Amino acid sequence: MSANYVETRLNFLKASQNPDGGWGYFPGKRSWLEPTAYALLALHKETGSAEVERGWKLLRGWQRPDGAWRPSEQVEDAHWGTALMVTLHCARQVYDSAFRKGVDWMLESGGAEGSMIMRIANLFSPSPTGHNPKFRGWPWRPETTSWIEPTAHSLVALKQAVSQVPGALIKRRVVLAEGMILHRRCNDGGWNYGSRAALGIDLPSYPETTALALLGLQGNRAADIEPAIARAHAMYNETKSPLAKAWLAITLRNYGVALPTPEDGAPTGRDIQLAALECIGYPGGAHSLLKPAGIA
Repeated sequence: MSANYVETRLNFLKASQNPDGGWGYFPGKRSWLEPTAYALLALHKETGSAEVERGWKLLRGWQRPDGAWRPSEQVEDAHWGTALMVTLHCARQVYDSAFRKGVDWMLESGGAEGSMIMRIANLFSPSPTGHNPKFRGWPWRPETTSWIEPTAHSLVALKQAVSQVPGALIKRRVVLAEGMILHRRCNDGGWNYGSRAALGIDLPSYPETTALALLGLQGNRAADIEPAIARAHAMYNETKSPLAKAWLAITLRNYGVALPTPEDGAPTGRDIQLAALECIGYPGGAHSLLKPAGIA
């Protein structure tokens, strides 16, 4: 196994760090929460280094008074990336007031389709997408409907946080969000971005969203997800998308699926988030930081 694949990407991440300590989606671009969080996960083994601590300090300063994190220095809105920040706190084993406020915000937020008003409205006019309002995931933005990706990240975060935040509420939210993901599984065994059908037509699944859905379902022993794991493995062998392949590698390695070691090569297209995800999904990489505690 060659370490060159990882070294080239880690060096690329270090060289691309902005003066404020964060990372943009591409070198020289403004810092955002999402690529910075993934870069910090990729560099987790170097926790304590100047690069990692500057990035951590920057993101910690972006928390809003209500507990949510904003996506950048310039944008004040609450952001789904709060889930990534809770995960980062768990990875660093920092369970302070900022962590607790972030978890509390996540527990209070959720997709609009699960609100009481929408549930009552659904009794008279069922959702054309077939969404079951008794389940509730998380949206990209507050007060909008839930989607697979933010829900998956939120599940990862809460399943890691549950040992530090006892109580029935966090477990209840996990059950409701898992139900949302399972209910929206496509007929072909994987997941689309948000719905399994639209206007009476079955939608196809996609590699990236299938990987993320399975990432969120880690630890669920009640649902039969083995066919979905097999579907994800087939997608890994078929997809040409580097981003989809990176997410599939992270998820499949967390489920114990044997995958080939990536060949040496420079990062694709100078995409910072992709380089970070490829490091995370490498054998022995930080993908285990996206696995809830206690899962073998």
